[in-house]
Amino acid sequence: MEFALLHPDPDDANWLRPVPPSAALAQRLNAIEREITERRRMSIELADAFEPFMTLSAQAAATTHSITVLEGNDRINAALDLATAQCQTEMLTVQPSGPRPERNLIQGLERDRPLIERGVRIRTLYQHTARYSPEKLAYVDQLSNGKVEHRTIDELVERLIICDETVAFIPTRDDQKVALELRHPGLVRYLIKVFEFMWGRSVPLSAGAPYETAPDGITDIQHSIAKLLVEGHVDEAIARRLGMNVRTCRAHIAKLASALGSGSRAQLGFLIAQSGLLDQPEGGE
Repeated sequence: MEFALLHPDPDDANWLRPVPPSAALAQRLNAIEREITERRRMSIELADAFEPFMTLSAQAAATTHSITVLEGNDRINAALDLATAQCQTEMLTVQPSGPRPERNLIQGLERDRPLIERGVRIRTLYQHTARYSPEKLAYVDQLSNGKVEHRTIDELVERLIICDETVAFIPTRDDQKVALELRHPGLVRYLIKVFEFMWGRSVPLSAGAPYETAPDGITDIQHSIAKLLVEGHVDEAIARRLGMNVRTCRAHIAKLASALGSGSRAQLGFLIAQSGLLDQPEGGE
């Protein structure tokens, strides 16, 4: 009775008779067909509602290039591997100084060697402190080649990798766990200009130490520290910007203070400004 498969006998209420199979089937199919009709109506309404957005999405895909967020080392490395595998002309990299695990150096060698074998030009910018890193020097020695150039500069802000003027990678967090893959031509061109600006002010790694003492007794790195001190940066920030540890940074500050005859941090800033030190060109550039 619940499933409408039986009905009371019209001649005897004590008996139940089966519903004809054709009637039972029709009753079952009617409910299903009503549900199908309703879902078809809903699907048509959804398609109509989404149609303008689908058109916009297709137009955007055809006229713009992607900015992709890469989360996690595995995904970042996979995207870098793909980009370097497709690179045919030139790769530009900016690598601020800092400890790099041996695994990362090996991974970098494995990624860069095929580029060299294909004749791809590689230009890499380090900070001056890389000249005193045995790991960095060993890595550079492994990639010695006419089409591979390494230069150093006093200050670098963040990492950057550009392949064939088509794709660039930049980190978005200090822990290097999240990066952006940029394929928008305007953004990539802008980052290339930034790289070329720094490259023109850098020193070839083979040119010897850039920290030579100037006639006033102040080294190039101390000129850089003086500039950042006057801008108000604390020791930790200066060390990070120049790619050195805080202890080394403070040793340079102490030497700078001694050379200028300063007895305090506040006086040091005043003496730097008064001395005209920041008006002089740095010897490393």
